[in-house]
Amino acid sequence: MTDTPNREILILASSSPRRKMLLRRAGLEFRAVDPPIPEPRDIDEELTPTEHAEALAYFKACSVEVSNEDAAILGADTVVSVGGEILGKAPAPAQAAEMLAKLSGTRHEVITGVALLGPGHRRMIASDTTHVTMRTITPTEIDQYVESGEWCGKAGSYAIQETGDRFVASVEGSFSNVVGLPMELVARMLEAFGARAGGA
Repeated sequence: MTDTPNREILILASSSPRRKMLLRRAGLEFRAVDPPIPEPRDIDEELTPTEHAEALAYFKACSVEVSNEDAAILGADTVVSVGGEILGKAPAPAQAAEMLAKLSGTRHEVITGVALLGPGHRRMIASDTTHVTMRTITPTEIDQYVESGEWCGKAGSYAIQETGDRFVASVEGSFSNVVGLPMELVARMLEAFGARAGGA
């Protein structure tokens, strides 16, 4: 998994430390560029959670591609969906507590959209879904978790790779997807993208 399209260094359109960690663990050579444009807040409300994640992944990749037109750009966005409601990143502790209360005792979906862009207007967009079953979380546990600050910057306001795993009863699907980047999907996309680029 060390070859990237046209043997270029892959650019990750993200400042997420979790996505950087996953790419490093996979042995990929890359550099990270924080998207220069804030995520749009006026996403079409009629989009499904999967379409929402894919749209934001594409937006992030496109915003970085503008100044890196000759590179391979990887964008990603993760959302949590429970009962069709999309839970992104909580802006404040009160919203984080509300999200955790909604997820308590549920089997919900963690969806990551992935966009891969390259020279010559090449584009691949896909997504992966993992089902997470969460045990009932007590109000005291929610308060303690929110006070810890671990919810900051996390879709659904919990981090399975940190102490948030104590709330999780089971995971069906890609674990790395819940962390923030479905590495199995990324590997397939890079392989297919590289084959197209190299004409193999």
